[in-house]
Amino acid sequence: MRVLPIRYSSDVAALTRFYEALGLRVGPVSRPGGWIEMPAEGGVLGVHRASAEDAGRCELAFAADEPLETVSARLRTAGFEPGPVTDEAFGHSLRVQDPDGVWVQINLYDRDLYT
Repeated sequence: MRVLPIRYSSDVAALTRFYEALGLRVGPVSRPGGWIEMPAEGGVLGVHRASAEDAGRCELAFAADEPLETVSARLRTAGFEPGPVTDEAFGHSLRVQDPDGVWVQINLYDRDLYT
């Protein structure tokens, strides 16, 4: 599983230019353009289009390499109650609260949905 911080922005193009200036590059992009993965030497930053009230927010996400139903079952066995697996424009996701009550997102990407 890869760690994937997500940065929400009301101006994806400007934020992308900013992180390109820091040395990240544009990787996979969703077809509607509201999601961009920016690989760096030490990981990947996700840039996500957001409304003004969510702009600037950061979220911790993970990119799974196994079915989310398997991840969900493992979380339940460990005593955590994840939400349902949800169909998304990029593939599938589920959300779960960590012990501090912070929401964490786990995604399973379908690369056929990207440009």
